[in-house]
Amino acid sequence: MLVAPVVTILIRTFGTHPVMLFEAVIQCAGYISASFATRIWQLHISQGVLIGCGIGFLYIPALPILSQWFFRQRSHANGISAAGSGVGGAAFTWGTEAIIQRWNISWALRITGMIAFVAIILAIIVIRDRNHAISPTQLGFDTNLIRQYDVLLLLAWAFTSMLGYVVLLFSFADFALSMGLSRDQATDIINILDIGTAVGRPIIGILSDRWSLTDTAGAFTLLCGLSCMTFWLPATSYGLTMFFAMLCWEILGVFWMAS
Repeated sequence: MLVAPVVTILIRTFGTHPVMLFEAVIQCAGYISASFATRIWQLHISQGVLIGCGIGFLYIPALPILSQWFFRQRSHANGISAAGSGVGGAAFTWGTEAIIQRWNISWALRITGMIAFVAIILAIIVIRDRNHAISPTQLGFDTNLIRQYDVLLLLAWAFTSMLGYVVLLFSFADFALSMGLSRDQATDIINILDIGTAVGRPIIGILSDRWSLTDTAGAFTLLCGLSCMTFWLPATSYGLTMFFAMLCWEILGVFWMAS
């Protein structure tokens, strides 16, 4: 996300599609190059820099487009869109594990890169923004906004919310393995997490449109934090960990509907 100011300027200069096409290339290159890595610094460059920047170059242009087309039911639309990450996450988790068991992790990275490249190209073909109609300012960094108290509060919530989201997302599988669970059990737990997002995010979007976006985001953020302290921290068994996965991931990631 640190590339957001640069991406915003590039979108203003070249348009949405060229920027996203560049992302597709560097992300695919990141996966392919990672499959040939033999040193840790090579993974830092491939999976860290290339894939990380690639995701930023895709996410930043795509984030505002859906909201440009909706005045009513905007959060619901964002919820349905965000649910796609759950469906895709489950498919990639099961698929990647099957590829690793059949071949190896190198081929898993290559196949993932190729599938992601094709999917992104298809998305670029059909995606349309309304920048020509609404004429957004598209500033790389707006210093006037950072001086506003309510914007600072929003940024603080977004930062802390996403910090917890990323920690849980990328550590939960290792947490399951640290309890002595098998790789298959850890994979099943992660898939339950992904399926939960596919179910929960559209529902949260509906509630946000019918109730209040701010109140809904605050309530579900609090509920998610309480569930982490109540169920995740004391979890020592497969059953409780699976229950937490089913509960938490239906309410986790409120940021995506609020954005």
